[in-house]
Amino acid sequence: MKLDILFFGAHPDDVELGCGATIAKEVSLGKNVGIVDLTRGELGTRGTAEIRDEEAKNAASVLGVEIRENLRMRDGFFTNDEAHQMEVIKMIRKYRPEIVICNAVDDRHIDHGKGSKLVSDSCFLSGLIKIETEIDGISQAAWRPKLVYHYIQWKDLKPDFVVDVSGFMDKKVASLMEYKSQFYDPNSNEPATPIATKNFKDSILYRAQDLGRLINSEYAEGFTVERYLAVNSLGDLI
Repeated sequence: MKLDILFFGAHPDDVELGCGATIAKEVSLGKNVGIVDLTRGELGTRGTAEIRDEEAKNAASVLGVEIRENLRMRDGFFTNDEAHQMEVIKMIRKYRPEIVICNAVDDRHIDHGKGSKLVSDSCFLSGLIKIETEIDGISQAAWRPKLVYHYIQWKDLKPDFVVDVSGFMDKKVASLMEYKSQFYDPNSNEPATPIATKNFKDSILYRAQDLGRLINSEYAEGFTVERYLAVNSLGDLI
């Protein structure tokens, strides 16, 4: 299956938090979209890896993506080395996306920055024909995405561009609420975490509202880039 856009997250729920509304919007526009999680989030304070597996599956269904895979790397301890790069390269060559979108380049959780660089480096390496990979005994052809973008997570990074996601925040919130073990629940007896507070839950909407305000829309999600954005004419800007 060839995908138009492949989203990567270090943990299940990363892509939903960073750009779930953008995913829902691209799906609505007929794009073939997939998600690859690097780890199962097994070091998370709340819940278990098995619970996160089920939650991720349900969230993907809400967003309407074509595929969701998990590379089962070690939460907290994966590194940007050849062995891990080869696993990411296999996914890029398997789905041949035009665009890859991955973790924030810098963030509170150490896995986010690591995952960002791992995926970005792998996108380049995936285009080198002398790097040989195979899946199920079948050799893969080299493939390099045209564009690599990074969503924004905990830290308030300055976006290089924003996507108007008005009309799609409900889908984003619904996908996040599938992660019942992770987010605010006043009846939960699980330990408190930074993302399990009412403040954090409320911030999902107000951060998107603030970006939307800056472009005269209701909601927006921000991204950073690795090279200059180009337009055919000034009329392409909104």
